[in-house]
Amino acid sequence: MKQDKSSTEQFTAALVAMREGIRDCRICHNLADSEVCHICADTRRDRSLVCVVENIRDLMAIEDTGQYRGLYHVLGGIISPIEGVGPGDLNIDSLAERVQQGEIREVIMAISPTIEGETTIFYLSKKLSPLGVQVSAIARGVSFGGDLEYADELTLGRSIVARVPYAGR
Repeated sequence: MKQDKSSTEQFTAALVAMREGIRDCRICHNLADSEVCHICADTRRDRSLVCVVENIRDLMAIEDTGQYRGLYHVLGGIISPIEGVGPGDLNIDSLAERVQQGEIREVIMAISPTIEGETTIFYLSKKLSPLGVQVSAIARGVSFGGDLEYADELTLGRSIVARVPYAGR
């Protein structure tokens, strides 16, 4: 209230421009200011690895570790029947399409270790396994019931590096 009206109007215009300029990456569903995000556009990244995350905050947490140089796929949530979220509500079909293209050899499940997260990992592994891709899950240095975005960088980085094949427990 103490700032002049023009400062408030400039701030509001900047917020509107940001909101209109940000979209989902057409490949991985990360935030992007063009059709493809900066991670998918980076030719130095390992295109044979795709790390599946629940949301953009989890992607940013993994990126902050500096331990992962592959690509990502943002699901946009996890399967939660109680909340009314089923597989059709998530970005699962586009993940399967990416795998079917044949360049991906491993899909890393980096989903929070909760009951809903484990259900989502189980569903995805059953859907992707017939496509001939290796499905792995991050090592569980992250406590069960915790959220990835709150894990410290060292623990999260080690979990990515020490990932294990997912056996559909």
